[in-house]
Amino acid sequence: MEKRVRTRFAPSPTGYMHIGNLRTALYTYLIARKNGGDFILRIEDTDQERYVEGAVDVIYNTLRLTGLNWDEGPDIGGPVGPYVQSQRMGMFKEYALKLIESGDAYYCFCDKERLDEVRKIQDASHIAPMYDRHCRNLSKEEIQEKLNSGIPYVIRQKMPLDGTTTFHDEVYGDITVENATLDDQILIKTDGMPTYNFANVVDDHTMGITHVVRGNEYLSSTPKYNLLYKAFGWDVPIYIHCSPVMKDQTTKLSKRNGDASFEDLLAKGYLKDAVVNFIALLGWASKGEQEIFSLEELAQEFDISGISKSPAIFDPIKLKAINAEYIRRMSAEDFCKYITPYIKQTVKRDDIDFKMLASVLQPRTELFTDVPEQVDFIDALPEYDTAMYYHKKMKTNEETSLEALKAVLPVLENLSDWNAENIHAALFKLIADLGVKNGWLLWPLRTAISGKQFTPGGAVELCDILGKQDSLARIRKGIEKLS
Repeated sequence: MEKRVRTRFAPSPTGYMHIGNLRTALYTYLIARKNGGDFILRIEDTDQERYVEGAVDVIYNTLRLTGLNWDEGPDIGGPVGPYVQSQRMGMFKEYALKLIESGDAYYCFCDKERLDEVRKIQDASHIAPMYDRHCRNLSKEEIQEKLNSGIPYVIRQKMPLDGTTTFHDEVYGDITVENATLDDQILIKTDGMPTYNFANVVDDHTMGITHVVRGNEYLSSTPKYNLLYKAFGWDVPIYIHCSPVMKDQTTKLSKRNGDASFEDLLAKGYLKDAVVNFIALLGWASKGEQEIFSLEELAQEFDISGISKSPAIFDPIKLKAINAEYIRRMSAEDFCKYITPYIKQTVKRDDIDFKMLASVLQPRTELFTDVPEQVDFIDALPEYDTAMYYHKKMKTNEETSLEALKAVLPVLENLSDWNAENIHAALFKLIADLGVKNGWLLWPLRTAISGKQFTPGGAVELCDILGKQDSLARIRKGIEKLS
């Protein structure tokens, strides 16, 4: 009978959710959901130096916001709790003592001075730094004597001195290392606390974790983990090591370098679902051409075989394109509700139809935070240079623009029923009567009523949004500037 799939996301509460961390959570979640298994949240808080107050709430809030709901965790409990590492401390030493009994670990009584001396000699001899196994073969009597004397100690893993250890990774395949290169790593520190590497293995086993997703920086530690599993006689989980998310070919994404965390991207106006979709594609590709996925679709489509060995480059242009696609797929009502606060940052007029303005903005919006600047001409016409009337493609300049605006003004003045349909009909009749190209007339009109080179919508739509009185006043102002 096949084991039930159980995956875990085990973040440290260090203050924010960086992109690589959220990707690990996402892949871990998707593997569980794809296989009808359990997704477990475990908080690894034993590194108190890096602990940040309120950081656990950031983890909870981010996962909930993105829809990565966990089946077991600190807040909801479960059969293998506690789910906070600092609350599991009592058990680790017992497991380490079992390894001492089986001959797979040993007490080490070396003090800091001795270890520093060994390290200096190794550095001078250009030898890779490694514990010199000084306490590995102490007799039972020597060990007992030191324990009785209360000499501080750590417990170290006893690595095989010859042969090789091979492990399989779903992304990188089989990896073999020479056992002689493996350090006798510390399992229990002098204060009785477990090291990260040891706690991780014991926690994963006791929680029944079947799949471990993590960054490829842990590849070098994995042989040591495997030897621990073997020493205990436990099943080894399926490993999925992911390449890092890079800013470019040489630089890793890093908060220290000012790179965006998940929270930063939301603050910049990205939709959470678009960000999750984008993060899924950082190092993973579906079998087909599809790139826009809901979380439910990702859970169906996700396959470990689609994860790439190559580092994923964080491409802001692609993120923006995915965000734009999500915006285009929103209902008109949702879009209007979402965008209204952004419009209101620069539009204070109460005679503007926000629904109408939103309908113009929706097909042209990539990022909500771009909107205030796009609509800042609505309350008042900005100061602009008449050189803006020149457009090579439209074949316009200041002289032709003055002619166009003078022709437009009486036509729009005489329009009794002011709406987009009637404005369109009147302007295009005028274009036909004058025998000119659309742009020859519409470019000057759009420039006159917006004072901007780029606007969310064309001349007809903007006239409709601004209303008759304001549109005509701005056209007259354009004529005056060009005269």
